[in-house]
Amino acid sequence: MIAILGLIFPFFALIGLGYGTGRVAPRPIEGLAWLHVFVVYLALPAMFYQLLSKTPVDRLANPAFIGATTLATLVIFLLVGAIALLRTSGDVPSSTIQGLGAAYGNIGYMGPGLAIAAFGPEATVPVALIFCFDNTLHFILAPLCMGLGGRSGRPAAAIAGEVARKIFTHPFILATIVGVAAAVMEVDLPEPAERLLSLLANAAAPCALFAMGVTLALRPLKRVPPELGYIVPAKLVLHPLVVYLFLGLSGPFDPLWVHVAMLLACLPTATNVFVIAQQYGVWVERASAAVLVTTMASVVTVTLSLYLMSAGVFPTNPFAH
Repeated sequence: MIAILGLIFPFFALIGLGYGTGRVAPRPIEGLAWLHVFVVYLALPAMFYQLLSKTPVDRLANPAFIGATTLATLVIFLLVGAIALLRTSGDVPSSTIQGLGAAYGNIGYMGPGLAIAAFGPEATVPVALIFCFDNTLHFILAPLCMGLGGRSGRPAAAIAGEVARKIFTHPFILATIVGVAAAVMEVDLPEPAERLLSLLANAAAPCALFAMGVTLALRPLKRVPPELGYIVPAKLVLHPLVVYLFLGLSGPFDPLWVHVAMLLACLPTATNVFVIAQQYGVWVERASAAVLVTTMASVVTVTLSLYLMSAGVFPTNPFAH
């Protein structure tokens, strides 16, 4: 357990430092804009490209793994969305945000650095696959459900165009596509370019986690919404268990891939859920609360999950005899 705490301490400490800095020296949240641009458009894409471009191509094609993890995420979204629909008498927009709060984990800012620290560079491929396909799922679900709920006010063709644009212009997904192409063509960049990519990649996790902490500090928790009573356990406990069971039904898979998928599934709600809530003007304050509360609770759940995985509590296939 001490080793696990030592492993995850720097990651949550960076969030804590960002949170503390935001409380002690508050500045307008708009001041974070360029740091977010650096992380999203340069640092994390550099990390994805650098690691994927050196990965054997045969390891990148794994439709069973992609299907199991993406379907598990969809099941969590539908389950929590259905609960929310019942509680709100059919309010589709707010139910959509609640579903995303339980299914959309912080796999961009926290996922790569934490998974690679815990499991080594071999974690890069499953992280990239889960990131690409989970984000594609969320990019589709948000505008589709908001359109069904009457929040988009745009024709279906415009919604489809927005979904395609978000998928194929997202820096992480573009970096993944380019990285896979480089692996296929066995591209070797010049040494100065490799050093630049290394500098950018090494800056990704510290900048992303610090920015996340500051963002949480500038959106203080005013009250705990009752909906968090089912969103928090669904995100931090049920999601990784569903991923584990679905991988067991679809496997066998490399044990490392199974553990990486479970780790990513137990990460807290992504800050993008708050951004989506703001975009559509629905459930904004409570989405911010979901991000903050799941992030604080994930200190315990992520630590416990890593400990249980390292102790062999989760065999690669739960259905194997």
